[in-house]
This record gives sequence, C-alpha cells and structure tokens, in this order.
Amino acid sequence: MATAAARIPAHVLTGFLGSGKTTLLNRLLQDPALGDCAVLINEFGAVGVDHHLVDRVEGDMVLLASGCICCTVRGDLAEALRALYARREAGTIPAFARVVIETTGLADPVPVLATLMFDRILQNHFAVGSVVTTIDALNGAANLQEFAVCRKQATSADLLVLTKLDLADAQAGPRLHHELQALNPAARVLRADAADSLATLLLTGTDPQTQAPGMALARRAAGSLRSNFFTPGARTDVDARPPPNHGDIHSFVLQIPQAMDWTVFGIWLSLLLHAHGERVLRVKGLLQVQGAHTPVVVHGVQQLVYPPTHLARWPDGPRQSELVFIVRGLNQAAIEESLKSYIQRFT
Repeated sequence: MATAAARIPAHVLTGFLGSGKTTLLNRLLQDPALGDCAVLINEFGAVGVDHHLVDRVEGDMVLLASGCICCTVRGDLAEALRALYARREAGTIPAFARVVIETTGLADPVPVLATLMFDRILQNHFAVGSVVTTIDALNGAANLQEFAVCRKQATSADLLVLTKLDLADAQAGPRLHHELQALNPAARVLRADAADSLATLLLTGTDPQTQAPGMALARRAAGSLRSNFFTPGARTDVDARPPPNHGDIHSFVLQIPQAMDWTVFGIWLSLLLHAHGERVLRVKGLLQVQGAHTPVVVHGVQQLVYPPTHLARWPDGPRQSELVFIVRGLNQAAIEESLKSYIQRFT
C-alpha cells in the first residue's frame, strides 16, 4: 500500500436537505484553488456548472473552467472512484491531486468513509481526508433535533460550515455555533462567508510541515479542545445557557496525564468499539504514547478507526492524552473507569 503522503486525499462534503451544500459546492467549483481537484456529485442537474463548462471529457465527466474534473455517481461509489483513478493513470483526464465526494442530503457519511478505508483497491490510491458538513442557520437547530441522519452528519464532521446566516436573525448563528460545539467539540465551526479562500481552507486540510491530509484539521481540533474544555473560566461568544438536548447523545473529554502503551490502548479501543461501536459516534484527539516524542492523532467514526498519524510537534498546552468522545446512551464514568482499569492491568 502507498504511504498516506503518496495517496490522494478524498474529502466528503455532506449536509442535510436544504443546508446550502449545493450552493457551497458551486462556489468551490469556481475557485482556481480547486483546479487540481476531482469532484464526484450525484447529478449535474443539481449543480449549476453549465456556464463554467469547458469540455465534456467522457460520458458523465466534464472539465470545468477552473480545471476541476467533475463527474456524476449513478451507481456504486467504489466503482466510480476506481474508474476515475484509471482515467487519471491513462492520461485521459488531468492528474487531479484530491477528490471531493458530495453526498445526498439524507446520506450517512459513514458508509462513504468505510468504502474509502476498506476497499482493497481504493485504499492503495486514496486516503480519507476531511468530512465537511453544512448546517444552515434557518433550520439547522430544528433538523438536529428531529432527524438522526442530520446529527450523524454533524458528529462525523471535521469541519462544520454555517450557511444562510444572512437569512436568519442575528442570534441564530451564535446559538447554532454554540450547539454544534457542544455536539461535536472535535470539529471546527466556520461561517460560510468568513474565509477569503474557502476552498483551500475546507478541502486541502494539509499540514505544511507533514504534508499529510487532515493534520491541519487535527491540530486545530486539538487547540479547540483545550480552549473549550481545559481553560479555567473559558467563555464562548454566546451566553452560558446549555445547548438543546439531543436525546441521549452527549460528548465528553478524557484526559490521561501519563504516557500510554500504544498496543494496550489500541486493544482497549478495539474492544470498546466492538461492543458499542454504533453508540460511539465519534472519538478524536491526541495520545501521549510511550517512546514517542510527538502526539499520535486518534480518529474514529463509529466502528471505523482511521490509521494513526503523528503530528510534527505538540500544540500549546500540557503534554497529555486528550480524547473527545461523542456517544449515544453510554456512561462517561463507565468508559473512564474501563480505560483506567485496562491501563493498570496491562501496564
């Protein structure tokens, strides 16, 4: 298998119905920063690309003015990705450097991630990148309450993008921002109109020191965790009222001061996910591992665990393991005690 640096990062763009995902995608497709990108979408009819069209390459594939390759997914995602890569290798399309997969509004992004991680052919050529989820300020709070798939899209995200802020009242954005931080504290929350180069920020996800996809987001997540949870008296940009209750979904942070044995932790996490994988919606954070001078990034969505990676250096703050869990119907104290007991037993 090729190294992570050699494989092509594949990012997932998701969001509930009416969340502004298509509008965001249209904006991204016009940005020259994505000229070396291939985008897989559901139907061209849903994306206004006609006036950006340069040439129809083959079948359901077109080349946009920005240089971006755009094609439809009408059947199996793995088959579409394999065909896309084969055309790249044959030289019939430009040699794209990253892929963006746009899901439908009712799609759970976890099966897409599973396809990228476990298909034996795809895992040689593609690496899982970032999950970007759009949440609209008009209906996002209500959708999070009512629809389980909307909550899954939010908890799976590395980056949450607030849309339609211009159509909502002035407090809707800060309230939703606060709610999303509580629901998925491992993700960064960004306004769709806040960045000068949104395409680069959303979909490159590359640490300039390591050139590894996803490391920039992991570093920002680590900083966000500390600012949100580990700074005494830390304040948010909204009032201190608790966010709306999402049933039995809640998040918490585990701090482990001592360095851990990687094998022991890996076995414990595997056992936890084997027993409760569908209820562990997300686990993400940094580990202090025995014998390692830099932190190890741990990232899992339900029963899927990404390959561990190293940051080039520790972010500011104490050098200790910090893990965010987003769970459904699981007790925080039980998970903490389980990990503590396992570490004491086998180290």
